[in-house]
Amino acid sequence: MKILINGRAVTASKGESVLTAATRAGIEIPTLCHHEAVEDSGACRLCMVEIRKAGWTDDWTQLVTACLFPVEEGLTVLTDSPEVRRTRKEILELLLARAPEAAAIRTLAADYGVEASPYPEQPDPALPGCILCGLCTRICQGLVTGAIATSERGPAKVVGTPFGEATDVCIGCLACASSCPTGAIPVEDPGGSRRIWGRTFELVPCTTCGAPTTTREQIDWLAEKTGRPAEDFMLCVACKTKATGEAYHRISW
Repeated sequence: MKILINGRAVTASKGESVLTAATRAGIEIPTLCHHEAVEDSGACRLCMVEIRKAGWTDDWTQLVTACLFPVEEGLTVLTDSPEVRRTRKEILELLLARAPEAAAIRTLAADYGVEASPYPEQPDPALPGCILCGLCTRICQGLVTGAIATSERGPAKVVGTPFGEATDVCIGCLACASSCPTGAIPVEDPGGSRRIWGRTFELVPCTTCGAPTTTREQIDWLAEKTGRPAEDFMLCVACKTKATGEAYHRISW
């Protein structure tokens, strides 16, 4: 099907979101909580766009989250209209109050002319850069072990482990920290060990070069999930890349 985004005809597939169609067409829509590995939640609200459906009058539009709104024939989308920019500016003012020192938020806010939030600053004392987008918890719960979740409500809502204590459910895989759009989750990774969510993990050395790879807990979890030997997951990135290249070369030649 065809939809119009900023006056440009874009091919879209039934069931996909406006954000997916726009991204594929090279049209940028800002977002913080979108990740292709998990379903969208619309939590950050930054991907708000202005739409008009076929049959609507010219002066009738609606603001929707692009990540959750499905495409349909005859849909018209504006990604940078005055109404969209005003809405995103208000959202960024709220996010800036929640995470005033987060570089990603400050950069986006500056793009919309926001230098400081008019609202009282209320950062999470434990995770000052957290904007409660929920991406880390969706990643952990949907793809890994479900070691973290949100708790409390309203301004007191936080992300963390149960009761804020170290948990043996965490495998130290860093899926949460690497997916966090603001880098709010602290990780100590000096070399032979890794500390995250109040727990310290020993890193297993690469079986080829001896460099630290990942945690024993993650290796065991991967082996159980895939049915492959644990040794398959004991290569560092460099050695794994080299081994893959060599295997491809043997197959190709």
